[in-house]
Amino acid sequence: MPPYKAGLKRKVTSDKKSDNVVEDKDSSSDNEIEDLLQGDLDKESDATDSEHEQEDDGSDGERDEVLFDDSADSVLEEDPQSEESIDESSDLSDSEDNESGDSADDDESQPESDEEQSADSGAETGTAPSASGSSDESNKKNQILKNENEKSNIKQASTKKKALKQRQKKKMSSIDVLASKIQEAKVSTEPVQQKDEYESGDTSDEEDRVNTAGEVPMWWYNEYPHVGYDLDGRRLIKPPQRDHIDEFLKKCEDPEFWRTVRDPSTGQDIVLSKEDLQMLERLRQSRVPSATHDEYEPWVEWFSREVLATPLRAFPEHKRSFLPSRSEQKQISRIVHALKMGWTKTRKQIADERKKKKERQFYNLWGAGGQVRAPRSLPAPRRALPSHAESYNPPPEYLLDRREMKEWDKLSETPWKRKYTFLPTRHASLREVPAYPRYVRERFLRCLDLYLAPRAIKMRLTINAEDLVPKLPSPRDLQPFPTSEVLRITGHEALVRSVDFDPSGQYIVSGSDDGTVKVWETSSGRCLRTVRLGAAVARVAWTPALGLSLVAVALGRRLLLLNPGADIGAHRVAADTDALLAEPPPAHDVLMDERTSSCVQWEVVDAEQWARGVRVAVAHFKPVTHVAWHARGDYVAVTLAEGAARAVVVHQLSRRRSQLPFRRAKGLVQCAVFHPHRPLIFVATQRVVRVYDLVKQELVRKLQTGAQWISAIAVHPAGDNLLVASYDRKLVWFDLELSARPYQTLRLHGGAVRALAFHRRYPLFASAGDDRYLVVAHGMVYNDLLQNPLLVPLKQLPGPERSGELCVLDVRWHPAQPWLLAAAADHTIRLYA
Repeated sequence: MPPYKAGLKRKVTSDKKSDNVVEDKDSSSDNEIEDLLQGDLDKESDATDSEHEQEDDGSDGERDEVLFDDSADSVLEEDPQSEESIDESSDLSDSEDNESGDSADDDESQPESDEEQSADSGAETGTAPSASGSSDESNKKNQILKNENEKSNIKQASTKKKALKQRQKKKMSSIDVLASKIQEAKVSTEPVQQKDEYESGDTSDEEDRVNTAGEVPMWWYNEYPHVGYDLDGRRLIKPPQRDHIDEFLKKCEDPEFWRTVRDPSTGQDIVLSKEDLQMLERLRQSRVPSATHDEYEPWVEWFSREVLATPLRAFPEHKRSFLPSRSEQKQISRIVHALKMGWTKTRKQIADERKKKKERQFYNLWGAGGQVRAPRSLPAPRRALPSHAESYNPPPEYLLDRREMKEWDKLSETPWKRKYTFLPTRHASLREVPAYPRYVRERFLRCLDLYLAPRAIKMRLTINAEDLVPKLPSPRDLQPFPTSEVLRITGHEALVRSVDFDPSGQYIVSGSDDGTVKVWETSSGRCLRTVRLGAAVARVAWTPALGLSLVAVALGRRLLLLNPGADIGAHRVAADTDALLAEPPPAHDVLMDERTSSCVQWEVVDAEQWARGVRVAVAHFKPVTHVAWHARGDYVAVTLAEGAARAVVVHQLSRRRSQLPFRRAKGLVQCAVFHPHRPLIFVATQRVVRVYDLVKQELVRKLQTGAQWISAIAVHPAGDNLLVASYDRKLVWFDLELSARPYQTLRLHGGAVRALAFHRRYPLFASAGDDRYLVVAHGMVYNDLLQNPLLVPLKQLPGPERSGELCVLDVRWHPAQPWLLAAAADHTIRLYA
């Protein structure tokens, strides 16, 4: 038997003898005990037996009893220190230790086996004890002699055994030496007690050894005694490495070897649990890893199919989010056109074609022949029916007179310019009608037309013209609105440039090129006051603040704030206005930067101007063309002609200072208007309207009007819509919540549009220009953002007579009534109601 097979694993039960058994303290649940027999012990016993057989046959039983006594085996099995020493030691002196242990055990067990030894000694010497019984002294002496002989024999056997081993080692080859080491090695058969790493939770953070090497390849640590570092920065020492023989022995010894894997990051052996093996088995069968997972559990509807009545957000959707996508519309139109032309086919058509190709085709034996599909016949175009002039007896009015005959003769060289292709002639009867000389030629041309003229089927659209016209409400349902002229006010000597109502609507202020500003009573048209300023007035605007009595007047390069007087309106309001403007503000509030002070200068009003009603005067470096008040009445926006970056100036009355909101010129500014509620300002250049935020000082939106030259703008009282007028006869409506493009473009005038205005209370707006009509339209803006504004032209009011190229220069609505006021170029002011 080869020596390396002496260490193979054998299974023995607990009923066998204890001399060949090492008890497994951590046995499995089925009470099976696995043991590794000591190969070197068997080898030693064989050697000693052979020696004693050569020397003396009579002493074999005695020596075998000493070497393989029960007490000697119990030393290997029960002594824990000897087990630890056996596991830790790796030298080849295990047999010597066993022999010394056996001798010690023999000395202890000597009193228990006196009878056996005496019997053996008697058998060996050939003498037996006497039946009469010898004395005790002789027995003791014989026993001492026997013990001494046994000890000397054991020592001699051990020395002989060592000498024999040395001689054998000299003669052994490398393979025999390796086999002897395997036999002499004493391996503990305790199975590996590996802690279940998933017992306390399937998380890697709770493991004892955690390697924090990360994505570093493990072959970097091949030359080092450690494999990485733990969370505290300590080295993780490599466990003892095993070669192929150790792996083979471990496979024989460890019953859990078949489910043991090695962790490459720490080098530890990990025993897979029952749950891990089940999971691997399910993965190999292409099943779900977890056995508790139900693949066919009922579906849980997290989102209901019912549409909620309330939105998910606190603010409504933007208007432009409801517009259809232009790109998607174009793409769909291309697909529809391709389907109509037959360039592409639907999936159903492709499937039907494939199905027809797969069907078997049979020849119609009894058919009528080849079924050739003839092209669709198109009827020839019909000739026009003959007129009365082609009759053989036409009426007299169709016959040519002398003048017409002269023209007929003149066009002989260009016959295609004649009225008829033939000469109408009267005959008494049909028999007298001669043959037509051009009959053959006309028939030939007719045949050419039928042969060469392309013909195609015309797709006629059965669309009613009324369906194309949008359904608009009747103007009777949109009343009230002005329908006629009720008052004509005269008194100016030149054309009236601008008019305006006071906040109550009781008075009218007007400015003219004759250099006067007049205040009129609305109900009667009586002139209450005239202020002569000595220069043409470009613009007048009454402040919207009810607590002030001020009129802004654009007079050349100056901006004047007038108080109409105590007899106009409430006298207390006029007195409070004078008291407010009489005291100058503190000096630190009046300070302005150099750029502003170079173009704006606040003047001191003298006594003469104060007596005429002038309370504040501001001088500019360019002529003033437009004036607009803020809704609170403290700010005034002034537009200067050709002012470039300084074309818009904002004045604050309470502090008597001015501001230039822009540093760069974006174009030729036409006018600037404040937003009615928000801190925004609308600046209209020649073609574009820009919206600026005065608080953030940034551009909010840029509106592309599509007009060639903007003349005026007006903001809806709600602030969400804007109306732009242009000199190229357009009215452009913008929905600021919808898009930067025009919502609708109206062409209601035959000339340039110079003025427009919104009503504060009613959904009305009016426009006027160089044509003789004032257009009143209905412009309803709904609170529902999903509904677009409704624009309906209502009435064309007859305007004044033209004065040169001008007709109406300004329009204003009454604050409370649907009355319209117009400043005419014929020196009059007209009120429509």
